[in-house]
Amino acid sequence: MLTENSQSAVRASAAGYILKVSPALRENERFRYGSGMNHILHVVGARPNFVKAAPVLRAIGQHDLRQTLVHTGQHYDRNLSDVFFAQLEIPDPDVNLEVGSGSHAWQTAEIMRRFETVVLDRKPDIVLVYGDVNSTVAAALVCAKLGVRVGHVESGLRSFDRTMPEEINRVVTDQLSDVLFTPSEDADANLFREGVPKERIHFVGNVMIDSLIRLLPIAKACSRNGFPESFALLTLHRPSNVDNSEKLRDLLDCLTCVGEELPIIFPVHPRTRQRISEFALDCDNLRLLEPMPYIEFLSLQSRAAVVITDSGGIQEETTFLGIPCLTLRTNTERPITVTAGTNILVGDDRGRLVRELKDLLQGKKKKANVPPLWDGHSADRIAGILRRM
Repeated sequence: MLTENSQSAVRASAAGYILKVSPALRENERFRYGSGMNHILHVVGARPNFVKAAPVLRAIGQHDLRQTLVHTGQHYDRNLSDVFFAQLEIPDPDVNLEVGSGSHAWQTAEIMRRFETVVLDRKPDIVLVYGDVNSTVAAALVCAKLGVRVGHVESGLRSFDRTMPEEINRVVTDQLSDVLFTPSEDADANLFREGVPKERIHFVGNVMIDSLIRLLPIAKACSRNGFPESFALLTLHRPSNVDNSEKLRDLLDCLTCVGEELPIIFPVHPRTRQRISEFALDCDNLRLLEPMPYIEFLSLQSRAAVVITDSGGIQEETTFLGIPCLTLRTNTERPITVTAGTNILVGDDRGRLVRELKDLLQGKKKKANVPPLWDGHSADRIAGILRRM
């Protein structure tokens, strides 16, 4: 939990955060495709988007540029979304499309249908999309059809696994984008290989790390009461890991054995909790928690002996924090976390998972470095590029 002082600091900071809007620009509602970028519209839809968009909103707010924030409502846990907005100091959305859950096709189509009206009404000069969720590709498609420029923050990441819906979203969004902001040099190489013109690509670093650096002091001030001194932190949500009953049972049984030596704290994703109940699985030796707000989760992550995950962003955060990360996937769209960072891909090999955990308990840690430009100023570089354009 946040201390009382930390909570007050977050509330005060959030209350004082106002986007700068030029009065003259409020009156100018014409399309300016091909001219300057006086009106920037941001699209977010899920919690990873919030973490990436927050520093960009703040950095652009330092310039005399109009901003509009659209929340698609793809992530429909309103209470947790509101906490993320407050902790990350994101202003209330100008528009909430309130799309909610559904199949990939339905959700993408519904976002497109509702977002098109917003673009026609708001007339942005450029739309910034973030990451690889359905909101990202849906907004990019709408803008491409309407002739409105698209900037993709966190572009160029590739797992080269087309069975992942996120991979399709990444590839399509990058092909539709006019300005591509990459978090790592391997992302640049991917875009070059796919024929994206060099002048569209801007290596700016990782905006997720901007949020982490800014809020880490508050996270470290969170109370440690109720948590063990040494523990593993587990996150699990990908359909490939949780939707098959035998696979999920095998994984939880493996982790239950590990939990006898090292306590495992497990904030449970709603999808995963539903599957655990549906498959009647035991989670002995695992400490199950509700999904956590950003700062509380960052607090746990920064103190963990090891993080076990199938998430993408957590691979990056653990690399910056220097926390060992074991990823329950056979591939990653963030290979720099493996080559330079703390990440190890263990895939479906339960034997390797146990071996790697035993090595960590014996003090055998992978040597790692923070990748270039993961320095807390990626959003400033994005804002500078847009301002110059």
